[in-house]
Amino acid sequence: MSFEIKGQLVKKFDIESKTASFQTREFVILISKDNYPQYVKFQLAQERVNLIDPDNETEEIKVHFDLRGREWQGKYFTNLNAWKIEKGGEDIVGHPNDIPFEVNDGSFDDSPF
Repeated sequence: MSFEIKGQLVKKFDIESKTASFQTREFVILISKDNYPQYVKFQLAQERVNLIDPDNETEEIKVHFDLRGREWQGKYFTNLNAWKIEKGGEDIVGHPNDIPFEVNDGSFDDSPF
């Protein structure tokens, strides 16, 4: 299931190599500027780690993402897996093979899992 949200880019983190063949990168957007600001952290993986490169902190962006959850050694983790980033009406595509696939509920999912 896919989601999207708009916000102001607050922080871009460096690319991290988790293993010899797996890399990730995180970034944070601010989605509410009222009395209780909401900062949301997303993850980019593999060939998508550079999607955030063209964006500068303080710019408004739209993030398309999938919600992922897993269990490991009795602990539960949730990731917001970003797969597309837009700014100013322009799509930023990280890889020519990044084509989302339609799933049964009519949403799109480009995850290989």
